[in-house]
Amino acid sequence: MSLPHAILTALLEKPSSGLELTRRFDKSIGYFWSATHQQIYRELGKLEAAGLIRALPAEQPARGQKKSYEVLAAGRAELARWTAAAQDPKPMRDTMLLRLRACAVVGTDGVEADLRRHLELHRRQLAEYEAIQERDFPPGGDNPQQRLQHLVLRAGIDLETFWTRWLTHALSEFEQVRDRLPAHEQEAAGAQEAARPAGAGGRPPG
Repeated sequence: MSLPHAILTALLEKPSSGLELTRRFDKSIGYFWSATHQQIYRELGKLEAAGLIRALPAEQPARGQKKSYEVLAAGRAELARWTAAAQDPKPMRDTMLLRLRACAVVGTDGVEADLRRHLELHRRQLAEYEAIQERDFPPGGDNPQQRLQHLVLRAGIDLETFWTRWLTHALSEFEQVRDRLPAHEQEAAGAQEAARPAGAGGRPPG
């Protein structure tokens, strides 16, 4: 249910067309709640049918003109209800962490290079967030709306800072364990070979 509420939030900040919403998602809300152009248009239709938003009348009706939408009182009430409702934090599910756990039993081939790639991606995202902070949130700002928006951006900055630090540490650990894992891998391979039945490419039981 979060995408319609993200759209309500964006429209309360500024009435927009579907195309304008897509561009705004790409530059702001999309950093923490992404949506495609088609998804946004589909949700706009649902919100309008539910009486939560309405299309603004065009100043000069023209064929093919993009409709702009604004939030109605019912839409504001729904967003306020959703904002105030208690929600549990989501459990973290990260494929990289699971892959590292698997490295302990199957080896590290290929993973170190991907860790370096992830580190570079997180560094780029951190730099982008910091540039937005410098551009849009100068020190000393006291606008309540901007302070809350900055708080959301800070979450992104802190998260990317965590990942860059953790990945740097992970790569350091790889340097320590890389030369000690092969023996463990050979033992595991030997155990699998010994357990293979005769006639399946393994040695006969002696």
